Amino acid sequence: MTSGFRKAVFFILLTGTIIVGYQYMIKPANKYVAEKKQERDTKKAKLHELQEVKATTQSSLSSKLAQVEEAIKFFDSRLPPSSEIDRVLYDVTVIAQQRGLKPKTIRTLDIKSNGGYVEQPLKMELEGNFNSFYSFLLELERLPRITKIRQLQLDKQKGNEGQITADFIVSIFFQGNTG
Repeated sequence: MTSGFRKAVFFILLTGTIIVGYQYMIKPANKYVAEKKQERDTKKAKLHELQEVKATTQSSLSSKLAQVEEAIKFFDSRLPPSSEIDRVLYDVTVIAQQRGLKPKTIRTLDIKSNGGYVEQPLKMELEGNFNSFYSFLLELERLPRITKIRQLQLDKQKGNEGQITADFIVSIFFQGNTG
């Protein structure tokens, strides 16, 4: 073997080693790196999207929380302190008398305490004109506090056209003792 032939074989082997090394080592490594870069870019895009959603959700939740707090303040303003129970009972009685209704019975039932508020049910029996009773209910609804009619039974009086007996339970809500 001559020196030139050896050099040619050595050059061919060296070139073959480089080609094989490129095909089986560098090309797969480059492909792997490209895939990982693509995954990274996809994850970055998803992260950016999630951050935008998070920012939108936080602002949305903040506005919803503000609305809920506003609603709570509104209802708290319509709940008088429980020390005003006597005043409210007086107001309800006066409204009934102003409408020309005769209170047959007015009884306070057991107070129900529920978390931040107290419910005072009143069992009332009134007699009078139906239109007067209707106007009593409208005026009761206009009171600056929360009220609810729990039960209502209207009976027509015999012999008196337009006259009724109303038996009902009205609940009036007050602020509870927070302490």
